[in-house]
Amino acid sequence: MRRILATLKIALRALRRNKMRTVLTMLGMIIGVGAVIAMVGIGNGAKSQIEAQIASFGENLILVWTGSMTRGGVHTGWGSAGTLSVEDAEAIQREIPSVVVISPEVRTSGQVAAGNENWFTQIVGEGSDYFTMRQWPVVQGGGFSEQDVRAANKVAVIGKTIVNQLFPGEDPIGQILRVKSAPFVVVGVLRPKGLSVQGQDQDDIVLVPYTSAMKRLLGVTMLRSINVQASSPRMLNPAQAQIISLLRQRHHITPGKDDDFTVRTQQEIADAATEQSKTMSWLLAGIACVSLVVGGIGIMNIMLVSVTERTREIGIRMAVGARGGDILLQFLTEAVTLSMIGGIIGILAGLGTSKVIEILKHWPVMTPALWIVIAFLVSAAVGVFFGFYPARKASKLDPIDALRYE
Repeated sequence: MRRILATLKIALRALRRNKMRTVLTMLGMIIGVGAVIAMVGIGNGAKSQIEAQIASFGENLILVWTGSMTRGGVHTGWGSAGTLSVEDAEAIQREIPSVVVISPEVRTSGQVAAGNENWFTQIVGEGSDYFTMRQWPVVQGGGFSEQDVRAANKVAVIGKTIVNQLFPGEDPIGQILRVKSAPFVVVGVLRPKGLSVQGQDQDDIVLVPYTSAMKRLLGVTMLRSINVQASSPRMLNPAQAQIISLLRQRHHITPGKDDDFTVRTQQEIADAATEQSKTMSWLLAGIACVSLVVGGIGIMNIMLVSVTERTREIGIRMAVGARGGDILLQFLTEAVTLSMIGGIIGILAGLGTSKVIEILKHWPVMTPALWIVIAFLVSAAVGVFFGFYPARKASKLDPIDALRYE
């Protein structure tokens, strides 16, 4: 232990001898480690935000969309063809035991008005269980009931943005909201959710019974999608497979033919949403690792210069009894100390940069402790890897030649 401390003391004294060169050599490590810490923090923050956004949709959800269509030689994506019916939704609820509740869905956008105020927004038709399955409580008034859905009553639940735009300073409950010129009674106000990951205002919405939207607003008989809630997370995949099988049977799709619908679980949607952020995080981390390699090469270069400059010193130490292993340990300790100090400063710089970005840009930043430990160990490993060759070269010097060196 005493030998290691003595070697470390010599290494620090050698590094202090050329302060400017030491700082410039550490700069590559500082930039590399700092970049890794900052990029990982930003990437994990973005991923956690997306996951939280997906989780806010509700628990154990399966989303069923209408399929694609081909018109005039143009093949369009999912949601473009009306292939889902109310009877399909009822069959899913009735015939699949692991399904708890469903909410048929239709969507449109249009002008809504109250008094002299008007606003363009999204109008969504849903079932009465939508508020529960999507974990979106009504904070004023109440949601629409199953009776409202069956009777296609003209009732609406609105988001906070609609309240601010059309009913500023007023209680909206019981007031008339004209949706595409049809009068709807406001029965509830949703809890504010704020912006989505894509920057869309989630509170800019009007919810009505899907039957009212189909009959009174759109004049359609087919659904856009069906929200399905399974009984537990482990039942998501079995329920998904059963829904696909049921709908293929109901839509008379023969083996080998493509589905005219799309079924995705909440986990699949979350995985797809986070895949891009993970790819970008790894790309940025890879670029930062290049900086680490450059920093390591800088350490090797400086250590080789140091060996050349201190050849006579090495000869004197060997002449008074130092062995090759002592010289190897001394120069290796200098290289590792150089890289570890740079790594520590880089970690602090990365955490500081992440915090500044979080404050200025309002981006969530999460830096796992594991990555801090990894960054520190990698900086030490870089010192060992790139410092070994110069240290070994120093340990192999011939004492007589070293003493003659000028």
